[in-house]
Amino acid sequence: MNKSIVFLTLTILTKNIALSQINYNYPLTPKENVTDNYQGTLVKDPYRWLEDDKSPRTDDWVKKENTVTENYLKQIISRDKIKNRLTELWNFNKQSAPFKKGDFYFSYKNNGLQNQNVLFIQKTLEDAGQILLDPNSLSNDGTVSLSGASISKNGQTLAYGISKAGSDWVEIHFKDILTKRDLLDELKWIKFSGMSWKDDGIFYSRYDTPSGSELSQKNQFHKVYFHKLGTKQEQDVLVFEDKEHADYNFGAYLTDDENYLFISTSQSTSGEKLILRDLKHPKRSDIIISGDFNFDYAIVDNIDSTFYMQTNHNAAKYKLVSFSINAAAADNWKTILPENKNLLEGVRLCNKKIIANYLQNASSKLFCYDLNGKLDREIKLPGLCKLSVFNSDKNDEFATYSTVQYISPEQSYFLDLKTWESKLIFKPNCKFNSDDYITEQLFIVGKGGVKLSFFITHKKDLKMTPETPCFVYGYGGFNISLSPEFRIDRTVFLEAGGIYVVPNLRGGGEYGEDWHKAGTKCLKQNVFDDFISVCDFLVEKKYTSYNKIAIHGRSNGGLLVGAVMTQRPDICKVAIPAVGVLDMLRFHLFTIGRAWTVDYGCSDNQKEFDCLYKYSPLHNIKAVNYPATLVLTGDHDDRVVPAHSFKFAATLQEKNKSQNPMLIRIDVNAGHGGGKPTSKQIAEFGDMWSFVFYNLGIN
Repeated sequence: MNKSIVFLTLTILTKNIALSQINYNYPLTPKENVTDNYQGTLVKDPYRWLEDDKSPRTDDWVKKENTVTENYLKQIISRDKIKNRLTELWNFNKQSAPFKKGDFYFSYKNNGLQNQNVLFIQKTLEDAGQILLDPNSLSNDGTVSLSGASISKNGQTLAYGISKAGSDWVEIHFKDILTKRDLLDELKWIKFSGMSWKDDGIFYSRYDTPSGSELSQKNQFHKVYFHKLGTKQEQDVLVFEDKEHADYNFGAYLTDDENYLFISTSQSTSGEKLILRDLKHPKRSDIIISGDFNFDYAIVDNIDSTFYMQTNHNAAKYKLVSFSINAAAADNWKTILPENKNLLEGVRLCNKKIIANYLQNASSKLFCYDLNGKLDREIKLPGLCKLSVFNSDKNDEFATYSTVQYISPEQSYFLDLKTWESKLIFKPNCKFNSDDYITEQLFIVGKGGVKLSFFITHKKDLKMTPETPCFVYGYGGFNISLSPEFRIDRTVFLEAGGIYVVPNLRGGGEYGEDWHKAGTKCLKQNVFDDFISVCDFLVEKKYTSYNKIAIHGRSNGGLLVGAVMTQRPDICKVAIPAVGVLDMLRFHLFTIGRAWTVDYGCSDNQKEFDCLYKYSPLHNIKAVNYPATLVLTGDHDDRVVPAHSFKFAATLQEKNKSQNPMLIRIDVNAGHGGGKPTSKQIAEFGDMWSFVFYNLGIN
């Protein structure tokens, strides 16, 4: 039976002070008789009605759940102090590494607490620059964000995308850079698209106008168009489509000389078909670079009709090859940088040199080669770090780049390619004292004998014991690497004496495609086992204890947390699945979810259904004691629709046998996370850390 009312008794703790006890109720979540038949297996889905994002009943449920959560959080005495400290820490100047286009330099800046970063234009790297585009002026609450920008080759026109309320849907607008005047052109119903300039227009990708809910309807029949400035969107030229494959996605991008167009076709998050179109000779047939979805390809640059391409074609850790337009088949490729033991993460051409960024045990290393692949030198980076960006042009004698670490925010450098000296050009004035902290990388043997690595960050003088609070953050999917990064919100936990742990799990990209594949489809359990192995190691070595661990992940990481907490409820004291994929039987039915089937599999397939059903967080909630849980989502999330979190939270509230809270925080007017304004981030992380601090007993 459905629990209509659950009473939680909360004792709010401070130093030696116990406040009065509080009782309150979860909202009634009606159950309906909904059952699906998966190849003979009957699966109940009683909260299916929560999938209807347009329903007044769902809206009412959201409001009631948020009221329950707010009533809980406002009783935590340290909540305001945590948010105040977060605000102080967040309030520092931020700036991206500048890049050059035409006669100007461009960078993104934030003076501290601005909701959105501002695009600046500079005549030189030394001048302060002027505002070119301020997204903060586009809304009163900061919920309109910049979603991509592209500057024409001559540096005179800006194309930029805007997203509202965190949605993946984008509108493209244009601005005259010299006059800073907005142009009348406006493009709509765009998702998963670049903006690639050709003369006085751009190539971009879009869907047809949705006929149902734009936040949950399947995204199908992607198309590539060309828009010429000064015309209406209805006049845009259709460049590429596939009427036979509704679920294919297309991307289009040009070489820097605007002579060659590459069109990529994908059906998932990895693997692509790739064709080359010669725009100088429009009657020439398209040249097929790849005719299947087995590998990934990234065109780095070209020198005349010779192209440089990074690929994992028969190279799990990637390689750099070159080919000619007249000999583009794989048999004719010339290997410039062969695959080696480290992951080739990125390549740029710079001053007729090759700059290659490798991941060595999930940390960046930067090297320079000549155009034939002969090693010239290593460009030294600071310790365990991530190369955030490397901006260059094949003809320029300089480059700019930025690095980031777990204990310090992004800082930028100017690289003089005549002297090979790097000069610091921007260092933020963050109020977090990085010198007091340290990040180490440890290696352990996990389940099945697999070698696992993880980063652990803490105060230098911290003596770790079973009483040490521990926060473990994971992802493990879609070939995405978790490398060093600075997350402002984590600093409050580190300042409070906690340890912050980030494991590199199978399913990610840290160690190449084989590492990725080892955590996909019916091998997905490896990801959860790796995460559990790291937590067990931390407890075994007395760095912490299960009663002092909080686990957190977002999106695919939300799936990770949901699976781990339902398989091992004892593994932690606090679980925070955020914007998670939690219903593994129906994820492919919403928006872009079907693109994830290459990583997850699909319930339409008998074997894959058996695997998915075995670990699907929603379907493995039992009547047991679960850790204190705070589910996080946004009502405008059209990447991982909030119904995943809604149904998961309702089921936890129904079945949980512990006295721990099972709460859900639904951010209104917010999406999957991209473009979330600073004010909303501080509010969300303030609540998250208040929940963690209270339930881990941190004063």
